[in-house]
Amino acid sequence: MHDDSCNRNINGPELRALARDVIRLSNLFTREREKLPPGYLADEGLRRAYIHYFLPANINKIHTPLQELSLHPENILLRERLQILDLGCGPGTAILGMLEYFSARREASHPLLDFTAVDAVQENLSETTTQFTHLTRQRPVKASLITSKATVERFITRGRDKNSYDIIVMLNLLSELFPGDPQMISKKIRLLKKIMDKLLTREGSLILIEPALRETSRGLLMVRDGLLHEGVHLYAPCLTEGPCPALIRPKDWCHAEVPWDPPELIRDIDRLTGLRKDSLKFSYMIFQKERASLTDQYGDSFRVVSEPLISKGKMEFYICGREGRRLVTRLNKDHSGANEPFEKLKRWDIVQFTGIADEAGRLRILKESEVILSNQ
Repeated sequence: MHDDSCNRNINGPELRALARDVIRLSNLFTREREKLPPGYLADEGLRRAYIHYFLPANINKIHTPLQELSLHPENILLRERLQILDLGCGPGTAILGMLEYFSARREASHPLLDFTAVDAVQENLSETTTQFTHLTRQRPVKASLITSKATVERFITRGRDKNSYDIIVMLNLLSELFPGDPQMISKKIRLLKKIMDKLLTREGSLILIEPALRETSRGLLMVRDGLLHEGVHLYAPCLTEGPCPALIRPKDWCHAEVPWDPPELIRDIDRLTGLRKDSLKFSYMIFQKERASLTDQYGDSFRVVSEPLISKGKMEFYICGREGRRLVTRLNKDHSGANEPFEKLKRWDIVQFTGIADEAGRLRILKESEVILSNQ
């Protein structure tokens, strides 16, 4: 299980063995991605490493796109029933995250969540069922689960009722499709377009979540631009549907980062391995058939897409919005009460400015400028 109850007795030689498997899997996820085999979670050691180390963090990654989806003008998350498809479900990571998200919401009633979990590895489907059963016994949420052993392509062709899912999730799957294929981006775009055309309801959402590595994030951004060219609409996280400015320079990429307090077992593994999991870093996109966007909610706001850049006498951030990616600067001498929130900005915040100067393409915070955090 992903909760602490199953972690209390892991120590000594067992903890060191688990840490070795965590390192093995971490390397496959990062520096050795070309060696990541399809169905890698069929390996018992790797599956155990994923469930104890990567699963608790990855569960929370779905919460950010769901929170942004909750701002949709049609309140689609408040419906009585939601049909949810998890393609390449692994051990049920996204499903567990959605169960936790909906059970924690304060609404008087929660929707009935009908999950369909699809994976080519039977061990993953069995683990998903186990984790789902455990969590639904603990949480006040109404949910059902169907599992289907299939690849994504086979599931699409096998199909069921056309356009029947309100939410389709692909967590850490997109970057594993068509490995080594020089046409991988165009093939991913065609596959996602087919998924949306055949499986997604008219008002539904396709949520893609990928690792925050440069290669995987840039791959997602390329898919983003390709889908927009095909007439698909981007709901979030971007505050523009223009071409992604992070793709202009080969060294740039874009990802979210949200705070996270890891459980004790993960801290123990970090101490043994030298890894560090003290925040959640990931890239995501929400695509829809109909025109709706976070800009409907946030207007002319910007998304903070960098850490604070601090140098002598000034603080800067890269921000992204309708006008593309911009650098915004505040000189220390221009600090004021109105612009004080500037120094508290962090990556992925949504922010608005009033009374700022545009100096040859760079935005400058003046003493009288107001900085307003939109997503607080």
